[in-house]
Amino acid sequence: MESYSRRWFLGAGATFASAAALTACGSGSGSGGSGGGTITAMVYGDDAAKIQAQQVKRFNSSAAAKKAKGEVKLQKIPASDYPAKLRTAMGSPNAPDVFFNWGGGSIKAYQEADQLIDLTDIIQSDAVLKDGFLPTVLASGGLKGKTYGVPMRGTQPVVLFYNKTLFAEHKLQPPTSWDQLLDINAKLKKANITPFALGGADVWPELMWLEYLVDRIGGPAVFARIKDGDASGWGDPAVLKAAQTVEQLIDDGAFGKGYSSVSYNNHGASAAFAKGKAAMHLMGSWEFSTLLGIFPDFAKKDVGWCAFPKFDGGAGDIRNVVGNPNNYWSVNARVSNKDAAIAFLRDCASETYTKDLIANGDVPTTTIAANLLDSSPNPEFAKFQYQMVQQAPAFTLSWDQAVDPSWQTPMLTEINKLFVGKSTPTRFVAALKGLK
Repeated sequence: MESYSRRWFLGAGATFASAAALTACGSGSGSGGSGGGTITAMVYGDDAAKIQAQQVKRFNSSAAAKKAKGEVKLQKIPASDYPAKLRTAMGSPNAPDVFFNWGGGSIKAYQEADQLIDLTDIIQSDAVLKDGFLPTVLASGGLKGKTYGVPMRGTQPVVLFYNKTLFAEHKLQPPTSWDQLLDINAKLKKANITPFALGGADVWPELMWLEYLVDRIGGPAVFARIKDGDASGWGDPAVLKAAQTVEQLIDDGAFGKGYSSVSYNNHGASAAFAKGKAAMHLMGSWEFSTLLGIFPDFAKKDVGWCAFPKFDGGAGDIRNVVGNPNNYWSVNARVSNKDAAIAFLRDCASETYTKDLIANGDVPTTTIAANLLDSSPNPEFAKFQYQMVQQAPAFTLSWDQAVDPSWQTPMLTEINKLFVGKSTPTRFVAALKGLK
């Protein structure tokens, strides 16, 4: 379920792009009203939406709803239609009061059109919201230092998975430094094992390498500048060094041969990893669930996981994380019953909601989740993910979700050209600096 949501979004960003042209028509009875009444919540209608359906049902019978004199009506939109339907709705008198999003670039146009409530001060003045979520995840859903969403699903950090059995056979330890990673690569290649599986045919798995390398080399501030719309940020020396490092990995055979024709979407990369043809796989945390579904014995016995290694001499902390911090509920600036909307957001920090997410196999980013993960279907991996995110000084949103939607496709095109040898690190940087 998680992997579908992740992969699907990559082609969806463009549908958000024209939202900036929308007028802030909004919904209901005027700007930020609190006069009571039903509010609408629009959600991405995948399998996980059942958790939000339970949330709405519970909230509507709660004392909080009664106090706010309002109820929530859930609008489930088929997954593939979601961004287009949201864009259309936000330009109409029937815009949702609360809506699901990915943070970052997915809400940038709405924020610029003054269609979102800035939740920063509301969260800071409300103990339930302020103390209810991991701070780095709250921050990752915002823009330019302001908070526009409350986390409402599970976190999906990018993890370095490795084959414990292969590592034991070749007397290897998970790498914590870049030099260690290169040494492991050399030993694996000598044993005729491809170091890393890579689904290059889909392009977006290649993105994860650059996300982590830029962070480890230059720290999270490098991409934060780009995320906020400064294309000259691509000219930071860390971006060039990351691209050069990718080129060196490719030339060194880290991904084997033919990786550009291997697909993640059809489980090609996962199969190479599970069958021992590749010893490691850099992928979103959903990979563990994917492996449990298609290669259960391998997932239960052989899969290990660790952080992406530190880059020697780099500015980035090894605890920094990239990936999908969470999905978020944001509030329309013209919400018809603001009190009900904020009360509904507060429910996302509750124990009941947290337990529902955990039972669904998610790893919530509420502060109370740490003590509830024993009930997860996969407690060991769930606790690793949670601690990884909890301890992260910075959590960088996946680039394709964080950047302006108009940059998404050309950025992925340039990344693919770098990985297939049709560009050089210098040309890669120049192309991205030219994005408008």
